[in-house]
Amino acid sequence: MTDRDRTEAENATLRASISALSAASLRIGASLDLETVLNEVVESARALTGARYGAIATINEAGALQDFVTSGFTADEHRKLVEWPDGPRLFEFFRDLPGPLRLADVPDYVRSLGFSPDRLPARALQGTPMRSRGVHVGNFYLAEKVGGETFTDEDENVLVLFASHAAAAIANARAYRQEQRARARLEALIEISPVGVAVCDAQNGDLISLNREARRLVRSLCLPDQPLEQLLETLTCRFSDGREIAFDQVPLARVLDGAEALRAEEIVFSVPDGRSLTTLVNATPIHGPDDPDGAVASVVVTMQDLAPLRDLDRMRADFLGMVSHELRAPLTSIKGSAATVLRGSRIFGPAEVAQFFRIIDEQADRMDGLLSDLLDAGRIDSGTLSVAPEPSDVAALVDQARGTFVTGGGRHTVHIDLPPDLPRVMADRQRMVQVLNNLFGNAARHSPESTPIRVAAQREGLYVAISVADEGRGIAPDRLGQLFRKYTGSGDRESGSGVGLGLAICKGLVEAQGGRIRAESGGVGLGARFTFTLPVAEESGARPAPGRAGGPREAPEAVPILVVDDDPETLRHVRDTLTEAGYAPLVTGDHGELAQIIRTEKPALVLLDLMLRGTDGVELMRTVPELADQPVIFISGYGRDETIARALEAGADDYIVKPFSPTELTARIRAALRRRSKPSPFVLGELAIDYDRRRVSVGGRPVTLTATEYELLRVLAQGEGRVLTHATLLRQVWARRGHGDPKIVRAYVKRLRNRLGDDAASPTWIFNERGVGYRMARPGDPS
Repeated sequence: MTDRDRTEAENATLRASISALSAASLRIGASLDLETVLNEVVESARALTGARYGAIATINEAGALQDFVTSGFTADEHRKLVEWPDGPRLFEFFRDLPGPLRLADVPDYVRSLGFSPDRLPARALQGTPMRSRGVHVGNFYLAEKVGGETFTDEDENVLVLFASHAAAAIANARAYRQEQRARARLEALIEISPVGVAVCDAQNGDLISLNREARRLVRSLCLPDQPLEQLLETLTCRFSDGREIAFDQVPLARVLDGAEALRAEEIVFSVPDGRSLTTLVNATPIHGPDDPDGAVASVVVTMQDLAPLRDLDRMRADFLGMVSHELRAPLTSIKGSAATVLRGSRIFGPAEVAQFFRIIDEQADRMDGLLSDLLDAGRIDSGTLSVAPEPSDVAALVDQARGTFVTGGGRHTVHIDLPPDLPRVMADRQRMVQVLNNLFGNAARHSPESTPIRVAAQREGLYVAISVADEGRGIAPDRLGQLFRKYTGSGDRESGSGVGLGLAICKGLVEAQGGRIRAESGGVGLGARFTFTLPVAEESGARPAPGRAGGPREAPEAVPILVVDDDPETLRHVRDTLTEAGYAPLVTGDHGELAQIIRTEKPALVLLDLMLRGTDGVELMRTVPELADQPVIFISGYGRDETIARALEAGADDYIVKPFSPTELTARIRAALRRRSKPSPFVLGELAIDYDRRRVSVGGRPVTLTATEYELLRVLAQGEGRVLTHATLLRQVWARRGHGDPKIVRAYVKRLRNRLGDDAASPTWIFNERGVGYRMARPGDPS
């Protein structure tokens, strides 16, 4: 071959390499999906060099393994690789490659480092780091060229060039994923906001989007099937200064045309049929991203419905009126009795004077009870309510409350039906008698004297549920969610003081001791049942848990509790409460430290603020794998039912609304720790799991499982209906962090289903969330 021929051959090879490199770069840059990009990178690297095997390992900012993708391995080779005990340590060694690494005999090199090479399927290896703008993104590794050839300088040069393109593609995909997550978080926050939010196009004023509250406000003014455009044509706006103009002439129109903002304008929107809506409106112009000082691109309008605030003002006024009336009535009796005795025209006998004194004493007690209720309500609101739970017998509490109810003038018969084996509960005895008395009085107030009040109780896992039922007027379904609010008015179903505080105080007292309270009714005329729960007391001989209310108690060792909150005052308050209760608090205001602290300190429980700077607790539950292994209690100032439900659905064990008392905090921590340490038997249809004896049965038939199969079933069952990702299952069942293969999970789930007789096409117990993981429905929940 002549020099010219050799040159032409080299040029042809170079052109082919450049063409292949360009094609590979285009492929990896064609998508922003991170998983797709990683697979394209490893496949393209293999194609560029003719390698039989390929693997890519990416790292995060802390240097920890983030993604691990392989190509070319058989299922058995892949399994051996991911189960290799020396794999994580070898990754740590190879992680910080300063440049390309080429090895002709990988097993010999690995052996020289002190590792066992028996899991490696190849001899030759070419490793190349990936860097984007000076940041180390990860490495990819190629092994064993097809045909048994060794890697060449040309292979290395091509891979170095390709690595820069791959790093940029991975960085772009990561940035896109982060942007999508941030956008999803923002959209979720806006959607569930209690304030209506509308986005309008600045060019034509058309609505771009409305959140849930804004849609509700619009629907309140629309006629059935009325288009929004038609509503806007008939809408009239009345301002606080008395001006009343058509909608298209309000200042909002000027915001659309220019850069003028609208601030805190109280506007009453009305339609021709007389319906109206009073709102507080703000409007802010949004400029285009490419022209921050130029034309307005859109306008964000917020609308707060003032009707609930005015209803609250009205209820407070009614409340003050009721309090005045309730105080004035006993004062009148006291004043009248005293005046009659002191200034009477005749001399009364001892029996008559004693009667007047009894009236004064009874009315003074009535005033004292009313003032106590007012003080309790204030303490509940401020989080300073004090209770001292201690092991208590439920039957004794109920019997004491019945005696107090009867001696206080109660005329209803109280039927008590309690199982003989009911465990003792942790309760402040005086406060629980107060709760039961309020519920007895509530039942008596709303049912005929001829009907009984029924008290029952049963164990529910780590709690005892106590119920008080009547056969009275019942409760409409739309009122059930409002019963435990203060100031509900004299017309509502209330108890206690008669000023709208009785049920609210019951709720505060029960929650302060770690329980919950709920109301049930079949409807108007069908009676009502009020049920509250209390934690089961520690069994005798069991290791005492720290944190008993009323002061610290001795414990064999301080249990570590991690507190994550960006409010210094909350951190200080919770830290002091936990320290006094005998726990070992670990506090941080930086959610970025969360995973590292859990790994190093291994807390028994995490107290997590719902709203943190730059993220929220629900998102952390999804993105921080370490949280999946921990009992988590959310602490938040948001008490809306939707927010609490969202937090619990994310996997939280409990939810505490600020402000909270030290007693409530420690009670809920104890309850969460007991639930994790002593889970109740799992029963879902015919499937039963006895955790204490590690036995599984289907329809009463014992099912034999291997240790790994049982552990997988246990983790899924205790997930309480949550979707557990492949990574979470690998970590909890196989004790692998970031180095496992989802195929292992899928294989064991298939084996587990076969043993349980669960059809993957139409599952009864184990459900697949495609591309994410698996879940089991909670007992009693629809699948």
